[in-house]
Amino acid sequence: MRDLAPILKAYDIRGVVPEQLDDDTARAIGWAAAHVLAGGSGAMVVGHDMRPTSPQLSAAFADGVTSAGVDVVMAGLTSTDQLYYASGALGLPGAMFTASHNPAQYNGIKLCRAGAAPVGYDTGLAEIRALIDDGVDSPVAARGRIGQRDTLGDYAAHLHSLVDVTGGRPLTVVVDAGNGMAGHTVPAVLDRPGLTVIPLYFELDGTFPNHEANPIDPANLVDVQAAVREHGADLGLAFDGDADRCFVVDERGEAVSPSALTALIAVRELLRAPGEPVVHNLITSKAVPEIIAEHGGTPVRTRVGHSLIKQTMAETGAVFGGEHSGHFYFRDFWRADSGMLAALHTLAALGADDSGRPLSQLLDPYERYVASGEINSTVDDAAAVTARVEEAFGKAADVVTDHLDGLTVEFTGTPMWWFNLRPSNTEPLLRLNVEGADRAVMERVRDDVLRVVRGPGEGAA
Repeated sequence: MRDLAPILKAYDIRGVVPEQLDDDTARAIGWAAAHVLAGGSGAMVVGHDMRPTSPQLSAAFADGVTSAGVDVVMAGLTSTDQLYYASGALGLPGAMFTASHNPAQYNGIKLCRAGAAPVGYDTGLAEIRALIDDGVDSPVAARGRIGQRDTLGDYAAHLHSLVDVTGGRPLTVVVDAGNGMAGHTVPAVLDRPGLTVIPLYFELDGTFPNHEANPIDPANLVDVQAAVREHGADLGLAFDGDADRCFVVDERGEAVSPSALTALIAVRELLRAPGEPVVHNLITSKAVPEIIAEHGGTPVRTRVGHSLIKQTMAETGAVFGGEHSGHFYFRDFWRADSGMLAALHTLAALGADDSGRPLSQLLDPYERYVASGEINSTVDDAAAVTARVEEAFGKAADVVTDHLDGLTVEFTGTPMWWFNLRPSNTEPLLRLNVEGADRAVMERVRDDVLRVVRGPGEGAA
């Protein structure tokens, strides 16, 4: 058995195979997860991505689950949001074998309780680790049984029941699956009248021969951007490896801000659920809460992290939630995140626009300010550097600060600007996000903050 400490993350389990995660480890985690997550349900649903190690690791996990007397529903190849669908529709806790956007040598497990409820370190993973460390087991009357269930068709039908993309103007969309699980789900979901899909890298290949399946890195958007321009497409979609995140490129080949998509989807959800709360994390654009409020919704601000978004949605009854990282959460999808559902919303909004505007013009009202993107700096003492920044910026006139997640400083005068500086959970880094009324303002604030952060002895990550 490997030491679990290096592979237990805040929201999932992830490590290098087989050095950190092997069959024995997966089997032990399955046994413990059966005790922690499946006590009342008597079964778990297990899916896996296209990585070469995923089938074997998921089989070992299932063996561990059944050794605890719990049944397993093997869903086979699934995207992460397809696994969430299975958990929600079947009312079972779930396990998804994937390392998302990480390189090929990695694998991992995303766990959820019945109804796709999130499992993080403080909501199940620490308990699983403690159970494995104790190594105490009680005999079971009989091993659990393993069955098979393909959920792809039902998953696609459920998404179509939530967002109808038929009946609008015809659209041509380039989709870059990055050799990940979107190559499995897109043919089932986007095979709809009026949609012409131009596929890039749909072959399932967990060695990622074309580029990393990590669309938050601009280098991995180059191919979809070029294809949109080449084919004169209406838009492009790029998914990460397990297809729970979707990034959008407009008709010019320009990347669309996830904040703009959050605002667009929030407006659409508020049309059918007027006045409802909408959750956004504190890194999204200031335009997001403004637009939510302008359309009659109640903006709810949270810290960064998908478990926090889901928890806040449950507490407030929010209809939708969005993050700057390209995760989008839907109340009607068990508050789980679905890149495919976000893509359908984008296609439906564009197709239904009677004026025939291109995507860039449709989204223009939601792109109000200029953001820096996340800038990492290596520091020796994150707390001391943060205090230094607060001393430099937090006491000026017309400035307010808060510590919801790191340090946020906002200028309440004109021109508008704000920044957030927060520490990494796993590395000696400070992450800076800046937004301003225009590019000149943003760059001035960005450079001023970085000069303080990267004083003597500090530097870029």
